[in-house]
Amino acid sequence: MNRTKTNWIYLALLILAGEAIFVLPFVLQRVFRATVLEVFQINNTELGLCFTAYGLVAMGSYLFGGPIADRFEPRKLIAFSLWSTAIGGFVYANFPGFFILQILYGFWGFSTIFLFWSPMIKAARIWGGTKDQGKTFGILDGGRGLVGALFGVFSVALFANSLAETTDALLEETRAAFRMAIYGSCVVITIIGGLIWFFLKTRKDRVEKVDHLSLKLVKEVVKLRSVWLLMAIILCAYVGYKTTDVVSLYAREVLQYDEITSAQIGTFLLFMRPVAGVAVGFIADRHSITRWLIISFIICIAGSLWFVSGLGHSILSLFLVSVFTIAGGVYAARALYFAVMEKGKIPLHLTGTAVGLASFIGFTPDVFAGVMVGAILDNNPGQQGHQFVFLVLAAFSLAGCWAAWRYHLHSKR
Repeated sequence: MNRTKTNWIYLALLILAGEAIFVLPFVLQRVFRATVLEVFQINNTELGLCFTAYGLVAMGSYLFGGPIADRFEPRKLIAFSLWSTAIGGFVYANFPGFFILQILYGFWGFSTIFLFWSPMIKAARIWGGTKDQGKTFGILDGGRGLVGALFGVFSVALFANSLAETTDALLEETRAAFRMAIYGSCVVITIIGGLIWFFLKTRKDRVEKVDHLSLKLVKEVVKLRSVWLLMAIILCAYVGYKTTDVVSLYAREVLQYDEITSAQIGTFLLFMRPVAGVAVGFIADRHSITRWLIISFIICIAGSLWFVSGLGHSILSLFLVSVFTIAGGVYAARALYFAVMEKGKIPLHLTGTAVGLASFIGFTPDVFAGVMVGAILDNNPGQQGHQFVFLVLAAFSLAGCWAAWRYHLHSKR
């Protein structure tokens, strides 16, 4: 097998693993938000508290898992993470009570991050070299988006097929249908873990790693100004990503679409991620990658304000255009925020530690965004609550735009 073909297989495996591991805690509820609330008999605030449990565990996992990526090869770490996450899915499929559901999300906060996140990002940075960071992370995040969208289609098909014989499903019928979607996802995640174990071959001539773990390396990363700016950029962009969780719920509660149509709209949103990610990745490498990060936040601001206005949402095509706009900005920013590490002169051999530290703060929306959004929606029923949610997104996007501008200036020095 030639080296070029091997390299693309390597990236394809990262893409498969990079999204499959988040299907159970994130993708399914993004596509089936209204259904999740129904089958688990919880409200938006309680679902948000589950994400808080996830986020709290994930924060420690980012911080302590980062240096491990600088010491060990990723193959076994990633495969183990996938398999343990799939095991949690079988607990999920039995629709546990709220307390157990929180514990499960805490477990997923460990299984999806500690031995997974930093190794994946470092492996992608190595693959991209010095000139193709935008393309690499654009393909990685866009490809992950395509995988997530395909998981969405797969799960919606299983769900819809199980409800094909009834138009007004009872709770137990809805649970049985959703259980099929969960089981199907668990099987696919397990298979992907096997592919990673046997076929994710790391080229030793391209890997830079440290000989041992030490506090000195962490202190070296803490001194980098670019890492601190990256924290702010990731945090603001990730709030946008978390906000897109409510789009299918907006379609169900405000626009009054049925569960299957709302889930299909959520799946349409997922298909925007590969389009935006890949497109902005290739464009950014040809121009200024940091400038395109700024533009991504500007698009987020415009899209969120369109959602606040509600203009044209009574017409499905115009509603989908507004979804297209906000998703374009959110997913473009998501594709680029790790791609700027090369511009920020973050040493390659410290990538895992830098990613862990930046993620420790940057992904705190996993702790507070779910509860914040849930509380806003529960305390402001209907369209008004959703308008408040997207006003919050506009504010974070403005802050992210400022941080991206500061990073752009810093990278030019």
